[in-house]
Amino acid sequence: MFRKLKLVGWTALYNFRLWKGNTRVIATFILAFILCFLLTDKTVAFAEAHETTMQLVEAFVWTFGDSNSILLSSLLLLLLFADMPFITPATPFFLARGSRKTWVFGQMVYIFMATAVYLLFVLASTCLLCMRMSFTKNTWSRTAAILAYSDEGKRIALPATVKTLEMSRPYGAMLCIFGLLLLYTLVMVFIMLFFNLWKGQMAGIISVLSFSVYGLLLNPENIQKLLRLPDVLYYKARVWVGWLSPLNHATYAMHDFGYDQLPTLGQTGLIFALLLAVLLLVTVRAMRHYGFVFKGTES
Repeated sequence: MFRKLKLVGWTALYNFRLWKGNTRVIATFILAFILCFLLTDKTVAFAEAHETTMQLVEAFVWTFGDSNSILLSSLLLLLLFADMPFITPATPFFLARGSRKTWVFGQMVYIFMATAVYLLFVLASTCLLCMRMSFTKNTWSRTAAILAYSDEGKRIALPATVKTLEMSRPYGAMLCIFGLLLLYTLVMVFIMLFFNLWKGQMAGIISVLSFSVYGLLLNPENIQKLLRLPDVLYYKARVWVGWLSPLNHATYAMHDFGYDQLPTLGQTGLIFALLLAVLLLVTVRAMRHYGFVFKGTES
C-alpha cells in the first residue's frame, strides 16, 4: 500500500517538474495575472476616486464573488491542462513500476495540487495589486460599505452585496470563495480528463466549453432578460438555477444565509463532492480501456 502511494506521489511530482521552462504554463500564469489586473482595476479605481482604503482580500471577494469572473479564471485552466492525460517520456516507467490505476491517481493528485497552486496565485495577485491601499484587519472597509449600501456597485458591476457584509467577515468570505472556486474548477477539469480518456482531447475541450456555456446560460439575470420575467417569477427562477447550475453553486452570493431557498454552503460542498466522486469513478473505469501510444522517447 505504501509503495502504491509513493508511486502516486512521484507521478504527481514528476508532472510539476515539467513546469520548468514550459511556455504554456508560463503563459497561463501571465494571463491569470493580467486577468486579475483587469478585474481588480475598477475596484482600485473606485477606492481611489472615493479616497478610501480596502481590506486586503476584499478585491478577491468582490471580483470572484461574480460568476463571470469565476468562468473566465477557470477557462484559463484549459491552457494549463491542455495535454491531459499527460503522456510523458516517464509514463512507461510509472506504468511498469505500478499500474494504470496508480498512474491515473497520480494524475488526479497533480490536477488537484496544480489547480490549488493556480488559485493561490490568483488570490495572491489580487492582494498584491491592491496592497498599496489595503489594511489587514478582519473587518469590511468603507469602500465595501459604499459598494454594498448604494447603487455604486451595480453601476460599475461590482457584486458587493449587503448579504455578504452582514453575514461574514473578509477572511471568512475569502476562504469560502476560494473553496467554491477550487471545487468548481476541479469538477470542470475532471470532466475534461474523463472525456480526454474516453473520446480524445477534442472531446475534452468540447466538454469543458459545453459545461461553461451551460453555467453561463443558467444565469438568473440572463433568464430574466430573455423571458422578461416579473420579479416574483424571477425569484423562483433564481432559486431553480441556484440549484441546477454548477457555476451558480460556485458563486458565493448565490447561497442561503438563513432567509431564502438557495443552497447552503454545506449543501454546495456536498453536491460538488458527489460530482467529484462520480467523476473519479468513471475516470478510473475509462482508464482501463485507454490506448497508450508512444513514439520513441516522445509523448
